[in-house]
Amino acid sequence: MQIVKLYTRKRCPLCEQAELVIEMIQEESLFQYEAIDIETSDDLTERFGLMIPVIEVDGEILQYGQVDYVTLSEKLSGENDK
Repeated sequence: MQIVKLYTRKRCPLCEQAELVIEMIQEESLFQYEAIDIETSDDLTERFGLMIPVIEVDGEILQYGQVDYVTLSEKLSGENDK
């Protein structure tokens, strides 16, 4: 089963929107979801600070910034078909 990671931080409207998109897609596709607050790690803050929200699956960044439901849904559904 895939693990979808959402790199986020508090008080981030785009992050909240991305979380809602992931939750909607999770109703249709099978995957585990994990939210990671980048402010808990200097390394994560340096790596993703200007990009959040960031959605990563199997080490690959699928989307960042504005998360698009259709694009993300297609990518996650396509991965599940393999």
